[in-house]
Amino acid sequence: MSMNQIIQQITKSKRVLLATHIHPDGDAIGSLLSMGLALEEIKKKVQLYNESVLPAVYNFLPSIHRIKDDAGDLEIYDTVIILDCSDLQRVGNAAGAISRIPTIINIDHHATNSRFGNYQFIDPKASATTELIYRLITAMEIPVTTAVAYAIYTGIMADTGSFRFSNTTQEAFKICHEMVRHGADPHKVAQHVYETISLKRVKLLNMLFDTIEVSENGKLSIMTLTQNMLHATGTSITDVNGLINYARRIENVKVAALLYERASGRQLRSPNGSAFHVSLRSDGSVNVANIATAFGGGGHRSAAGFDTLGTLPELKNELYSISDHL
Repeated sequence: MSMNQIIQQITKSKRVLLATHIHPDGDAIGSLLSMGLALEEIKKKVQLYNESVLPAVYNFLPSIHRIKDDAGDLEIYDTVIILDCSDLQRVGNAAGAISRIPTIINIDHHATNSRFGNYQFIDPKASATTELIYRLITAMEIPVTTAVAYAIYTGIMADTGSFRFSNTTQEAFKICHEMVRHGADPHKVAQHVYETISLKRVKLLNMLFDTIEVSENGKLSIMTLTQNMLHATGTSITDVNGLINYARRIENVKVAALLYERASGRQLRSPNGSAFHVSLRSDGSVNVANIATAFGGGGHRSAAGFDTLGTLPELKNELYSISDHL
């Protein structure tokens, strides 16, 4: 589907809801802010929505307060733009109601995207969804404000792991150079996202280190996060962002898995079971999107995830069986 069709649809729209996935990362938040602020520049009435608590490290972003956890009356919107979601259900509890908005525009860079919606702008080769937002607002000739520049720069920086991951491209550097020209300060972004950590998060990290296990062949590492650990340290799931990379950096490890016990969902296939979200990270040699897809999830070659039900020992055994093929 051509970008022109999406531009035509956005131009016709009057009230636009923008939403991204639960437990948003830097790219999700950057996409939401940059797209929403750009649309306001062309006088569109917009609402930015995410149901989760936003990670505190992104509080420095201009207009971050515009993102609300209540979308209000969904019947007033003629268009919804879903950002950085491989599937519509990733927006969370409001997915069913949002799906009834007349026009759904799907903007994403996940190779596992289900192609939902009336219009799709999907490019798995893009470094981040914020890269696609940059392309879109450039094609629409919308001026890049300093606030938009911060959002796009932060999104690309976060999704490329501060320009360390394999999705770091020449285009990513080119766009970030443009965002710096428009007022984004790389030092300020890095200080907030990477160089500031609370004491509570340090204590959580210490507990997570104690849970690390490695498969017999040394190619898979597993880190476990329970609700009890969050309660004991006074942290939330937003404090976990990026911590899986410690397990991925272990020598000889090809794939790291973070097993996160969700707060709800205990009527499961085992009396002692729980609902888990599993985040997967690869050193680049293994396509973890394929692993996640086999469990009903999705993502990128080097970063993916899925949800599952059961007990912790069951889940670990399933993952260890995969390690033999890494």
